[in-house]
Amino acid sequence: MNYSEDNKQYHIGVDENDIGKYVILPGDPKRCEKIAAHFDDAKLVGDRREYVTYTGYLNGEKVSVTSTGIGGPSAAIAMEELVKLGAHTFIRVGTCGGMQENIKSGDVVIANAAIRAEGTSKEYAPIEFPAVSNFEVTTALKNASDKLNQTSHVGVVQCKDSFYGQHEPDKMPISYELENKWNAWLKMGTLASEMESAALFTVANYLGVKAGSCFLVVANQEREKKGLDNPVVHDTEMAIKVGVEALKELIDLDKNR
Repeated sequence: MNYSEDNKQYHIGVDENDIGKYVILPGDPKRCEKIAAHFDDAKLVGDRREYVTYTGYLNGEKVSVTSTGIGGPSAAIAMEELVKLGAHTFIRVGTCGGMQENIKSGDVVIANAAIRAEGTSKEYAPIEFPAVSNFEVTTALKNASDKLNQTSHVGVVQCKDSFYGQHEPDKMPISYELENKWNAWLKMGTLASEMESAALFTVANYLGVKAGSCFLVVANQEREKKGLDNPVVHDTEMAIKVGVEALKELIDLDKNR
């Protein structure tokens, strides 16, 4: 069902003529213009709610960037509506907090799977179903980071719904569960914490499309606890370059099939 009266998707506010088949998904709407600067002939095609969309070209192929806002619900809505418009390959470019001691500020984390400690994915699949990225997308992201000489780490990330539940768990009524599970994620080698990939990977598997994620490590609270060097880094440009370079590789792969 299309709830819009103008033939545009209800939430993201664009139609099939506005969108490429390959889409980068940042959370922050303000990051869209920064990403679109890497496209050829990029134009703003949508701006509704938290969803800002630019469309341009990479390697001669029409591509888009659409912001998703914060968290799984709005990210899932964006993917659902973009797939209805013909998009089939997605790369989330976002930020995360490092968890292992060797994950440093300014590094890039590439998710090959996500812990489903959020609510959105549970409305798509039973909790036993894993949230995994697409192998081709993940490989392209790793290839891109290596090509750009960017320090990167590939592995599992944790996805939650409460930012402050992560950063101030001791203040929460359910602190006993938050802290125990956090320690379990650490012992299992979880690389970083963020908020969207579990939903995106699960929805992508359901819809039969490709999705992967890469993140700038803003800081690492575990390094902070141990008194290790832990600057706060906000410049997402390198993570964006990794995502754009990976998208180019995926476009070329599809062209050569």
